[in-house]
Amino acid sequence: MKSIVCSVKVNAAVPGLEDNTADIDRLQQDLTSILGDGRPVIVSYQHMTSVARKFRLAGFSGYALLNNMDQSWQVIDFFAARPAVIPGMALDLGTTHLEASLVNLQDGEILAEANLENTQIRFGADILSRIHHATTKRRQQKLPEPDFFDPGLTELQNEIITAINELAAMLAARAGVTAGEILALSVSGNTTMAHLFLGLDPYFICREPYIPLFNRAPVMDAGQLKLAINPASPVWIMPSVGSYFGGDLISGILASGMAKSEKTRMLIDVGTNAEVVLGNSEWLIACAGAAGPALEGGVARMGMRAGPGAIEFVSIDPETYEMEYRTIGNVRPKGICGSGLIDLVAALYLTRMIDIRGKFRDPDGEQDQARALFMKKHISRREGGLCFVVTSAKENDSQGEVVLEQIDLDAMIRSKAAMYAILTTLINQVGLEFTELEEITVAGAFGRHINPQHAMTLGMLPDLPLSTYRAIGNSSLRGAELVLLDDSARRECEHIVSSITYLELNVNQEFMIRFSGARFIPHTDPSLFPSVPVFDTPSS
Repeated sequence: MKSIVCSVKVNAAVPGLEDNTADIDRLQQDLTSILGDGRPVIVSYQHMTSVARKFRLAGFSGYALLNNMDQSWQVIDFFAARPAVIPGMALDLGTTHLEASLVNLQDGEILAEANLENTQIRFGADILSRIHHATTKRRQQKLPEPDFFDPGLTELQNEIITAINELAAMLAARAGVTAGEILALSVSGNTTMAHLFLGLDPYFICREPYIPLFNRAPVMDAGQLKLAINPASPVWIMPSVGSYFGGDLISGILASGMAKSEKTRMLIDVGTNAEVVLGNSEWLIACAGAAGPALEGGVARMGMRAGPGAIEFVSIDPETYEMEYRTIGNVRPKGICGSGLIDLVAALYLTRMIDIRGKFRDPDGEQDQARALFMKKHISRREGGLCFVVTSAKENDSQGEVVLEQIDLDAMIRSKAAMYAILTTLINQVGLEFTELEEITVAGAFGRHINPQHAMTLGMLPDLPLSTYRAIGNSSLRGAELVLLDDSARRECEHIVSSITYLELNVNQEFMIRFSGARFIPHTDPSLFPSVPVFDTPSS
């Protein structure tokens, strides 16, 4: 295992009258012999003076710092003693948030972590808005060919570079190093974000036949991109498969280990879309669908992403009707995130306060006294119809109550139906049953906080033993860390890219049929969810 930047012990012979090999040649010869993999050892012009001086001052013995490239080794520095740390920065380049970690490339230790909002959001909340902004000049002048100097594209790239530099400074300060000591950067993001990071034209990503400018970016020096880390740092960008299958999902597959598994696994990553991959070491099939916004809390009026103040857990005792909730960070509630929304809707169903269609039951007709009292306290009739008050304004760190309205419930039912339809369409495509899966990995903040049992209650995830499900957190960031630390992980990315088949759902009739069938709790076919109680039927 060799990291993307590594130190190699050198103990070269001291030059003399009988050995007049030049300093750089001597270093290259020694390293070529030590490394022994046939790749040339290169010292670029910009590093020759510094490396030669340090090599000589160290008495021709010490540690060479090398960039581990696919076709060569590049010497970028030399030290008399082994460096205590070799910091590398891993970045999840998200549409709404940037998350990063600083990794010691010597041993894999996480030195620091940091995150920021993606300030590109002021140019558009979604990918399409940013593509339009990046092509302002072309659209105004109706240019048929790409204009690589569009001012909108430059604005978007500058926002990202500025944010990455800010993150690098934050990480360095927390780890007790300087940003200039960061010696590598790996970037994992969707296809559009990768284009915007490099300042490359995204115009055709959203236009049929949806072909990006690149899928595999060359390794670049940080100095080329005006990044405020060591200018010789290699910048490695996760490869993508196409316009809607980016490097962030390649990272997820890498982090989950499914591409090395002999048995078939499934990966679910919920963000703006729900992205699902099915497969093993021999084959991979993937698809994506619009199941994400409600599950991220982005549809509910009081919805929010998983973060401090978000209600992440809700329970209602089915006998006493006592309700409990918990916020991330244990602070006053600001809103509710996807996992809290799933918990709440599952609890409302199990306590029979909503029916199988996800519609609120009228508290005025309730016969059970304890349930009637609870419903009258929490369910109110407003201009938009019935709604459920999760927390009052007095409990909140916001302008009002945290309220679940019928429109939010309807969006949740559509999202959970889309999720289950995506999963069933994909697994049916290869003729498998859910019970044949070794594991279902759930990634992202959604996966970190979700209760799989409650998702099964809603009919969002298949009814399987809880041991089948595994949460892995931010798989995009984890994949970026892995490629920093191990050259075999970088090679595995290429294997993943070449193994994937993409299933387009927009024109898939089977998906639409399955989506319609899943728009009930748990499903129109309750036999698919034997662990979930059924209180009424679609016909009732």
